[in-house]
Amino acid sequence: MLLRESLYILFLLIGLLIFAKIRSRRIRQVFLLLASYALYASWGPWFAVVLLSSTVMNFLLGQWLRRKPSLVRLWTGILLNLALLGSFKYLSAAASVLSFASLQRISHLILPLGISFWTFQAMSYLLDLYREEELDPTLFEFALYMVFFPVAISGPICRIPEMLPQFRSENPVLEEDIGRGVSRIATGILMMQLAQVLGKGILSGDGITAAFDHLTRWSGPDVLCLAFGYGLQLFLDFAGYSHIAIGAAKVLGFTLPENFARPFTSTTPSVFWTRWHMSLSFWIRDYVFLPLAVLRREAWWRKLVLIISMILFGLWHKASVLFMLWGCYHGVLLVLHRQWQQLQRRFDWDPPSFVWTPISWISTMTLVSLGWILFRANSLTQVRVMLRALFTPATYLSCFLPATLYMLVIGLALAYAIVLLVIGILDRYSEQRAPDEPASRREILVLIARDRWVWIAPMYALTTLVVVWVVTRGQDAGASPFMYRLF
Repeated sequence: MLLRESLYILFLLIGLLIFAKIRSRRIRQVFLLLASYALYASWGPWFAVVLLSSTVMNFLLGQWLRRKPSLVRLWTGILLNLALLGSFKYLSAAASVLSFASLQRISHLILPLGISFWTFQAMSYLLDLYREEELDPTLFEFALYMVFFPVAISGPICRIPEMLPQFRSENPVLEEDIGRGVSRIATGILMMQLAQVLGKGILSGDGITAAFDHLTRWSGPDVLCLAFGYGLQLFLDFAGYSHIAIGAAKVLGFTLPENFARPFTSTTPSVFWTRWHMSLSFWIRDYVFLPLAVLRREAWWRKLVLIISMILFGLWHKASVLFMLWGCYHGVLLVLHRQWQQLQRRFDWDPPSFVWTPISWISTMTLVSLGWILFRANSLTQVRVMLRALFTPATYLSCFLPATLYMLVIGLALAYAIVLLVIGILDRYSEQRAPDEPASRREILVLIARDRWVWIAPMYALTTLVVVWVVTRGQDAGASPFMYRLF
């Protein structure tokens, strides 16, 4: 792990030097491709072989599709990509259920890192070509698109119309981009450290991981704490990684799509899915939901397609009943929200926002959090036990989780809310202040609002060191794996 992190930092610094001094597009691309493959191969040379094979296959499929866009050629490419993804991601699960000898022989195959992410990037390229978008990457540029090191392992899922002009740019890196990138990296590191604290607990074995994997009894408050706490843990971990990826790309002058936009402030399920794992949500919307939804005009069909899309969203993570149920659950929530909107329009009912917004927010966050039980539970039996506890009033008189976990979840939730509040105030101040407004008596506040990366980066770095010190004092050394690497 330390070797890979050192390589990541080294390549980032060398890349910054190259992008600052050299304007040659070819030299920049060569460095990025070699560095990206070196980092990816450090996880396993076999992974790089699979990725390279997928790259060549999809580039040739793209050339074939460009010559004559047709559904037959498009579906050939999609099915080949799904076959590659399924061979590594889903056959091992099938082998545990089915006893075919041929499946057993390949059930030991290790899942190449990021295969779900870069396979979806490849399919979006083919789908965009079918829509006759003007895309003409060289094999070199397409290979870079597939393995670009900030996103190859766990996204965000990029699209080639957004990345190709940036790969071809010869503009120098701006100091402002470097500052913002460093700030995002520092933020991401802190968030991932806090996610580890939630997983392990303040004391070893007192965290969310042990509560799901080792406890067999839960009370109603325990289930609520774990449901919200796991959602917070997953957000801190995955959004933290996304901050690092986006920040690393920004240091080199690249802009990646955002992956999270304050999802815990969502007031409806629909809004939540425009703010959580946005690159995948929008991919499913643009390439699955919308093409299927236009096939029929009936309202029931659009609702069915919405549920199907969310089931595919769940199966993208893992081929299991629990993830399928999780996707179906969110599909039903989205359908019910649309039904509620129709009722409001039919009866022309518009409740006061100061009353309805808090109710809507509490309802949305509660329903979304309960869905994380399906996402994290180890079995359907565990789901049934936890839901039974949740809906049994008598269980609310006792607790089985350690008090430190309750304090940790509540404390981090409040801290995150305070951070959002402070950021909101700074954003409003920055928008309200005219560019030429004198800063005589507000000079410090102006600096804080305008150039916040100057103080955010060192503050987050210091906080991260404190968090690491606190965690390692009461726990075994060693970092937990990045959660979304499992998908």
